[in-house]
Amino acid sequence: MDAQPQVDSIFNWNSLTLRSHPPHRKSVARMRSATLQFKQARLNRATSDSSSSLCGYTFQYGDGSGTSGFYVSDTLYFGTINGDEQTVNSSATVIFGCSNSQSGDLTKSDRAVDGIFGFGQQELSVISQLSSQGVAPKVFSHCLRGSDNGGGILVLGEITEPGIVYTPMVQSQAHYNLNLTSIAVNGQTVSIDSSVFLTTSTQGTIIDSGTTLAYLADQAYDPFVNAINGAISSAVNSLVVKGNQCYVTASSPEETFPSVTLNFEGGASMNLKPQDYLLQQNQINNAVIWCIGWQKNTGQGITILGDLVLKDKIFVYDLANQRVGWKNYDCSLSVNVSTTSGKNEFLNTGQLSQSGTAHTRHFNLLTTCIAVYLVHIFSYACRCL
Repeated sequence: MDAQPQVDSIFNWNSLTLRSHPPHRKSVARMRSATLQFKQARLNRATSDSSSSLCGYTFQYGDGSGTSGFYVSDTLYFGTINGDEQTVNSSATVIFGCSNSQSGDLTKSDRAVDGIFGFGQQELSVISQLSSQGVAPKVFSHCLRGSDNGGGILVLGEITEPGIVYTPMVQSQAHYNLNLTSIAVNGQTVSIDSSVFLTTSTQGTIIDSGTTLAYLADQAYDPFVNAINGAISSAVNSLVVKGNQCYVTASSPEETFPSVTLNFEGGASMNLKPQDYLLQQNQINNAVIWCIGWQKNTGQGITILGDLVLKDKIFVYDLANQRVGWKNYDCSLSVNVSTTSGKNEFLNTGQLSQSGTAHTRHFNLLTTCIAVYLVHIFSYACRCL
């Protein structure tokens, strides 16, 4: 393909025909020799299989699950929007891990996934590989639908809806770390020592679409729950179910529960609805049981904002400018996507830059398959890193 640096890419996984690709079938994906040199230090963990001279890997995730196998290369197919605002079919060769051994939750039938799509900052991630080839800019965006049917959109490029706020990424971190400065409930700052949110080797705030719920640092959890309890009417019945704070109400969550605001470095705020921190459980007659879905990260200083928080919002991961942006959004609607080669230009619908080659394309939401790990899932017989 003729790669253009201003091309953005859209994934629609529903259009893919899935096939089983055993790692030993070289006609499907080319096995990578152990002599292949990679720039990414992460590959230093790769080991050579003496019998096959293949490049092997071993990787362990934060929940203790793990995967090992071999590095392979194959062709990734996707749609692109070029500078002429035309959607075309494109492809690129990418290197990924094809697993032949899993451990932990990845071996459980109710937890196992078909694959994990790597969108980290390292040079081996899919977004970094495509950027280095000039196929896509070094920025990606997603909008995850919070409805029961799931779905959403993933853009290898930049969603440019007006009103997106940005905060800097914490430098030299393996994950997408942000500097959370405070939490407010109904506009009142929760009494949490600010040092709890500082980023160190053992604490900090991470946004991760590979996490289903959300986890608050140990010292922040109880003050947060107490603030929620203090903002709820005494007419609402509260109870503890399996260690989780729950509530029984016949009213809508918007009428019953307070708003929550996460404040980040640079003045960027994330405004959360009750459904962004609550999970609906069973019904009792005409009342509904709601439980706080944020979990206590017992004994840990790490806060992880997972899909419970990320849903129903546009998120932009601007690796080129080392920042992350977001805004509340109905992810069943269409979005504006920039095809500019300049990363600091944000355009409204239909607006054309007079100073560069920037364009926007307004196009309908492409429904994608979402299960357990949402955006990080890629339905593929090999587990893709």
